[in-house]
Amino acid sequence: MTKKKKVPWFWTWVIGSVVFRLILLYFPKNLNLSSRPEVSTPLTSLRRLAEGYWLKQSSVSPYAGSMYHGSPLLLTLLGPLTVKRIEGQPDNLLCGLVFVIADVVSAMLICAAGEKLQVAYSSSLQSLGLRDLSENSERLPSGDFAALAYLWNPFTIVACVGLSTSAIENLMVVLSLYGACSRLAPLAAFGWVMATHLSLYPAILIIPVILLLGYGPDAPPRKLFWQRNRLEVGNSSSSDSYSEEKAKNQLKVANVFSWRPVVSFLLWTLLWSSYILVLCSIYVQQYGGLQELFKRTYGFILTIQDLSPNIGVLWYFFAEVFDFFRNFFLIVFHGNILMMLAPLALRLNHRPCFLAFVYIVISSILKSYPSVGDSALYLGLLGLFAYELKDMQFSFFLLSGYVGVSLLSPVMHNLWIWRGTGNANFYFATAIAYACFQIILVVESVSAMLNHDRTLTKLFTAAVQNVKS
Repeated sequence: MTKKKKVPWFWTWVIGSVVFRLILLYFPKNLNLSSRPEVSTPLTSLRRLAEGYWLKQSSVSPYAGSMYHGSPLLLTLLGPLTVKRIEGQPDNLLCGLVFVIADVVSAMLICAAGEKLQVAYSSSLQSLGLRDLSENSERLPSGDFAALAYLWNPFTIVACVGLSTSAIENLMVVLSLYGACSRLAPLAAFGWVMATHLSLYPAILIIPVILLLGYGPDAPPRKLFWQRNRLEVGNSSSSDSYSEEKAKNQLKVANVFSWRPVVSFLLWTLLWSSYILVLCSIYVQQYGGLQELFKRTYGFILTIQDLSPNIGVLWYFFAEVFDFFRNFFLIVFHGNILMMLAPLALRLNHRPCFLAFVYIVISSILKSYPSVGDSALYLGLLGLFAYELKDMQFSFFLLSGYVGVSLLSPVMHNLWIWRGTGNANFYFATAIAYACFQIILVVESVSAMLNHDRTLTKLFTAAVQNVKS
């Protein structure tokens, strides 16, 4: 196995990203990014969180009115920092430092998860006899590239400088995936429970997390391991029982679902969920209890009550639809996410980490209140599969599309809201284009991954024929 190398100047780039964020945080009013609809949503806005904390300090329910709809735990963590000022320093500097730390920790977890994925994938290729491909995959430190892509992604930087709480949500999602890749059930359960508690949509990640814990990190199609196993058994002599037993057990881990870490994960999930519910009930017991909390948070997400513009498509649709059909289309849009889970899980069950990436992109397209922080997360995770997706089509087209939408969205919003020379259709057109580019990204990435698996199958079949001949 070749020795792994770090990306040149890796830590220099990491420190540079931190310094760059700190410089931007010192700009007057943080470039006014916190007021941008692409950055701050009703769920991730720090301004709304500060309003909720002020209501709490005034002995009023933080969910009174329609300002705050986030977690009371997040209110407890960041609320005091919104009112604490350092003389001569920008407002909310302490909150900005929290988001900077969250971004760096997320990047380090992505890097660590990438290293584990790369080691596991390389060993799987070697066990199949595809040593050349194994050496090629080791030459590309995908974990380092993914970490740097996350830190230097303009979406990540904008979300951090714009004081969006999506950095905390992304940290919890990455923590869950890292814990699952490492088969650390308590850590995976904590990350998944917290991510679901903060924004609800990461609940669908329980499928790839369970697959990661049960089967381990991403690997080639399992049918190749069964064929390799049968080939080993067939080549071994009938008297050589040791060789036959070794051939049967050689790839046992790659084919057998391990229930112990999954059961442990479920138990830890129950424990962490109970603990969080107890903390939340204590916090809101004088403001209507958990029923009011669920109504103001998860109910707010599912019913799409706030129709202020964002980079999603649902705000415009539900502003135009008749109230009589509203509940029907709520079921359609939310059910659309659920309908995709099972087919994708069946087809990509041997690549659970990539499956998590696909789920995150789909939820980012169809969620009630999307922001650039959601895109920052899945674009960072995309770097983990740089080797497998190296032949993905339309890469330049997608890059140009993302850049174009990022530049046009503020322009269209300004023409509509401030100059009055446009209308809602101007801004909604950029939202539709953004959704289309995300759909193309999902389709092309899945196609490229399946093509990569077909290439592995062809190479393995050719190798087996050479051995037989």
